[in-house]
Amino acid sequence: MQLGLIGLGKMGANMARRLCRKGIEVHGLNRTHEITQQLATEEGMVACEDVDGLITGLKAPRMVWLMLPSGEVTESMIQDLIPRLDAGDLIIDGGNSNYKDSQRRARMLTEHGIGFADAGTSGGVWGLDNGYCMMVGGEKTDIERLTPAIKALAPAEDAGWAHVGPAGSGHFTKMIHNGIEYGMMQAMSEGFELLRGKEEFDLDLAEIAEIWRHGSVVRSWLLDLTAEFLKHDQQLKDIAPYVADSGEGRWTVNESIEQGVAAPVLALALQMRFASQNEEAYGNRVLAMMRNAFGGHALKDK
Repeated sequence: MQLGLIGLGKMGANMARRLCRKGIEVHGLNRTHEITQQLATEEGMVACEDVDGLITGLKAPRMVWLMLPSGEVTESMIQDLIPRLDAGDLIIDGGNSNYKDSQRRARMLTEHGIGFADAGTSGGVWGLDNGYCMMVGGEKTDIERLTPAIKALAPAEDAGWAHVGPAGSGHFTKMIHNGIEYGMMQAMSEGFELLRGKEEFDLDLAEIAEIWRHGSVVRSWLLDLTAEFLKHDQQLKDIAPYVADSGEGRWTVNESIEQGVAAPVLALALQMRFASQNEEAYGNRVLAMMRNAFGGHALKDK
């Protein structure tokens, strides 16, 4: 099986490695060429210098998988690919695109006879060793063609992946997955802050995280990762209290508004990320002044 892979960042490069090790012929392209040469040397990937080189190196019908930032970068690449591809070829978007963009792109590509699949991909930097959870949307015939690559990327051939529905459903499912992730992370971080705040008990947070990993209701991969970094540093004094949001949390909350479905935990988790990003925190200063004004509560100097 041949597969073109455009975008060899942290996740894309590891996906290329996993595919090559599973016997799939990967033709890779990246904005910077160092990684393509490295993967060619280490894994036997075919290193491509430009889009034309990638396309001409693939036998028809071609499959081109994109691992690019969502938005304009992905849109521009799809537009570049259209005149270079033939009817019957297939584009797969494995990035974190908005599912509405994926639905639109599927309709647009259908007009050119080009197939489209959207692959919600989870696994992060651990995917190379553990496999990637794959949520794939698209036409059944396109997914059947793509299945060998999906099975190679997944944790197992019969686990950790599914054809979840039509075009857009893969990215929709991944969007909700990320919204849930926000809520789980927020709950866990608040819990550990409460544990740390009970100074009279002098709790060993690393020990508690470790025992929760075995038999408790809250055991999870997120807890595994938390237990590991707490072993080495429980104070985290050198870590800035800033948490970025990738965009999918916002899309999930917007979806809850559009559907009229209450999702207070997901919404609040997103708002807490916004709060962490506010270096000025002007609103909190206003709150402090109001408390001082009506109750005489002391102000804390910066």
